[in-house]
Amino acid sequence: MRRLLDSLYSASAWLAGISMVGVLVMVLATVISRQFGFSAPGTDAYAGYAMAGAGFMALASTLKHGEHIRVTLVLGMLKGKALKAMEVTALAIATLLSGFLAFYSTRMVWQSWEIEDISVGIDATPLWIPQLLMGLGTLVFFIAFCDELVLELMGQRKPRVTEGTPHE
Repeated sequence: MRRLLDSLYSASAWLAGISMVGVLVMVLATVISRQFGFSAPGTDAYAGYAMAGAGFMALASTLKHGEHIRVTLVLGMLKGKALKAMEVTALAIATLLSGFLAFYSTRMVWQSWEIEDISVGIDATPLWIPQLLMGLGTLVFFIAFCDELVLELMGQRKPRVTEGTPHE
């Protein structure tokens, strides 16, 4: 199961990277089209879609690598059971919130597909296509929080590096 989850987080990170390359390609297409006097309609919209996709697809991998911003002022003062209780509480709340985010994001994708919603720009893209990366990214993010919560409850979660502590 661990290999499957780690592969999921890795695939999500790769999709984020590919989305960033997509942003680069769209920006370059816009610049080149202006330099050579031809039109590249919709490239700004596609760059935006790719940027949003990159952000959402990177959430889980960033969480699993301990790179999300954490407020450690209170955590630094706690030890033992109090620290464990605070970690479990924070992870439970984050899991709940990420679950809501995943639910409503995927619901929005489904609704856009159902009503055949399209973008208002010249590209007239079916909106469920760019929204799909958001839905997938939030779903993998929710799975990552569930994973972190279970690991914490089982005492197998890796300690996070905080300011003032040496990196491993």
